[in-house]
Amino acid sequence: MAELPQQVRVAIVDDHESVVLGLRAACLDAGFDVVGVALTMDALLPLLEGATVDVIVLDLSLGDASTVTSNVQRARATGADVLIHSIADRASSIRDALAAGAAGVIPKTSSTSIVMAAIRQVARGEVLNNLEWASAIDADQAFSRAQLGRREQDVLHLYASGLPLKAVAAQLGIAPSTAREYLDRVRAKYVEVGRPAPTKVDLLRRAVEDGILAIDDVRHAGR
Repeated sequence: MAELPQQVRVAIVDDHESVVLGLRAACLDAGFDVVGVALTMDALLPLLEGATVDVIVLDLSLGDASTVTSNVQRARATGADVLIHSIADRASSIRDALAAGAAGVIPKTSSTSIVMAAIRQVARGEVLNNLEWASAIDADQAFSRAQLGRREQDVLHLYASGLPLKAVAAQLGIAPSTAREYLDRVRAKYVEVGRPAPTKVDLLRRAVEDGILAIDDVRHAGR
């Protein structure tokens, strides 16, 4: 399991001021460094110039006509991981957030302690695998699964769970170059269905989303 940053640096985006203030107070009580709060991504980004952020807590739907896909992508472009904080009642929007690279979804009905624990988990570079994630995927029939072959699934399972590629090859009794070829095919297939996975953490997300890897099987996942 990856270690927490020395002090978790958090930014918050929600178009309800009371939610922003409540989350900010809870994060400060938890010992986090709150580096910026805003009602929109447009308002947040100037506040983050020159700052390092570990986690951006982002509302699923903001009041400025922005899309969740754009908001997650812009948040991720800062170098932060993204935790969606939402009423979690729109499966397709949640799916869009996850596909855009959000690390997970936490309902606004959750207790403060659960939200703070989720922020810590995301700050460690881990995927937040919970009922909201699973329900969004199960309910959205448009969620395209990559058609991976058996060997491709084996390579993805081992690699996404934390093994280096050479160790994956050794465990499967194949050459490292062959393991790399399978992994390249996996990435290509995810691109084909509109769910690119350029990094190892992205591959971990796809493996969990598609039921190839249970989150309990993850040995360690780097950022």
